[in-house]
Amino acid sequence: MSTVREATFEVLRRFGLTTIFCNPGSTEVALLTGLPDDLRFVLALHEGSVVGMATGWAIGHGAPALAVLHTAAGLGNAVGAIATARANRVPLVILVGQQDRRHLALEPFLTGRLEGLAGDYPVWVDQPVRAQDVPGAVARAYHEAVTFRGPALVVVPLDDWAAPFQDETIAAPTRLLRPAAVSDESLAPLAALLSEARSPAIVAGAGVRTGADMGVVASGPSREGVVASGPSGEGVGVVASGPSGESVALAGSGVREAGWAAVVALAERLGCPVWQESFGAMAGFPQDHPQYAGVLPADRARLRAALAAHDVVLAVGAPVFRQYPFDTGPLVEPGTTVALVTDDPAEAHRSPADLAYLAAPAAVCERLAVLVPARPAPLRPAPDGPGLPPEGEVLRAAHVLHQLARRLPADAVLVEETPSSRPDLHRLVPARNPLGFVSAAMGGLGFGVPAAVGLRMSLPDRPVVAVVGDGSALYGVHALWSAAHYRVGALFVVLANGRYAIMDRLADKAGGKAPWPAFTEVSMGGMARSLGCAARRVDTAEELAAVLDEVMPTLVDREEPLLLEVTVAVDPDFQP
Repeated sequence: MSTVREATFEVLRRFGLTTIFCNPGSTEVALLTGLPDDLRFVLALHEGSVVGMATGWAIGHGAPALAVLHTAAGLGNAVGAIATARANRVPLVILVGQQDRRHLALEPFLTGRLEGLAGDYPVWVDQPVRAQDVPGAVARAYHEAVTFRGPALVVVPLDDWAAPFQDETIAAPTRLLRPAAVSDESLAPLAALLSEARSPAIVAGAGVRTGADMGVVASGPSREGVVASGPSGEGVGVVASGPSGESVALAGSGVREAGWAAVVALAERLGCPVWQESFGAMAGFPQDHPQYAGVLPADRARLRAALAAHDVVLAVGAPVFRQYPFDTGPLVEPGTTVALVTDDPAEAHRSPADLAYLAAPAAVCERLAVLVPARPAPLRPAPDGPGLPPEGEVLRAAHVLHQLARRLPADAVLVEETPSSRPDLHRLVPARNPLGFVSAAMGGLGFGVPAAVGLRMSLPDRPVVAVVGDGSALYGVHALWSAAHYRVGALFVVLANGRYAIMDRLADKAGGKAPWPAFTEVSMGGMARSLGCAARRVDTAEELAAVLDEVMPTLVDREEPLLLEVTVAVDPDFQP
């Protein structure tokens, strides 16, 4: 480790940050030229796709991903994607290039005024005082990203990489564990509240799985913390308590399933309905479960109506309660008690709950499932799909989604970015695994296509499908080149209506004429092919059924991406 660059590479290896998502510039050449063979470089054609692909990779691995950005231009282009990673609580380590430290005072060409450029969206930002502090800053960025569930930035001047590094101290721990044992005594108020409830309900959010990623520990026979370590030394395994207090591994294939298993156990014990948080990044509960109640409304009047029958509502890994349009009145009816369990301090501090726990959701729910009495659960019928339209009638999004759902494997990763079709997707395509619904909690566009590429890269044995609108796809279309070049066999289903349908409907509701035109001239298939990605156009129900029957069985083994441009009409009954 004779140079800062070599010392930093050792830090990257230690923490498993050996895949580098990047769109390079001259301030990064000293870092990137002549990479060791064990470091993989992945090129994206736009910085939004760089961070979007890294976000998908991190979601798939349940561990931070590494992105490298080019000074002010690169960081500026990536801010929207960084904001999405923060809202989705996805850990990233982001290195941002800077001009040569030796003449920064003169503000040479490509000097970046980087402090504050990404606003408050990074969980941590550092511009090391000395070149020799860079390896420690990168190591700390990893820990900050995991602890605070978001992107951590380190700004590195280009000459720092060649600086000598001998007998230096790395200011970060080599290994950091986060035990999160929850005692029965601390859970007593919540256990009593749920036990005495006449009609409890649960609102589950994306945060039910974040604690598992961070090394959640539940209680063993003597309440000691037990944790399993991953390859990087981080605590990543989840150990839960059985009915008699013994330690048992939660079912599923790793940490992603642990949060779901714990919430399912609690919901079944309580016999209560479970709502999905509105505008969530991921599903917090299996949506084919008979106790699943649907997506919680995002305005106060409908929210109150949905929860009116319940005297206790427990939000798990979700805020209390996420809204979209402003409305007056309380969030819940008088007499309804709201409790919250989250490992996000900001979420806990801002939520108007009667009782809040800042704790690992998986550990809390797992133990509550032992402490509360069992109740019978009502069964809920599954929704009916719309089938296919009559021959000659134009396709609508609901038709496409229903046909997709009929063929989608249970272990499929489904990425969503189709705002005008999201209600139909929630209704017709239930998430049957913790990655069965992945979306952008921030609400900005450009997440779906690159995130799907990153997810498939990190999970090459899982089928990955992105359902995106054509307006959304345009924000991340660059990632199709990366998918084609690196042989990432994801399926991109683009619902093409040639307009911003949700904006059109919002303008109608506002009582005015929208000034923006349609963009029916855009060919998503043509764009995909120009980027090296195969594409097919689908105009009829017969074509849709045929292509899905052909393609869906190949998803696990596909190495070539495919974009389906499906022409759809806007549902006249759609309301945002």
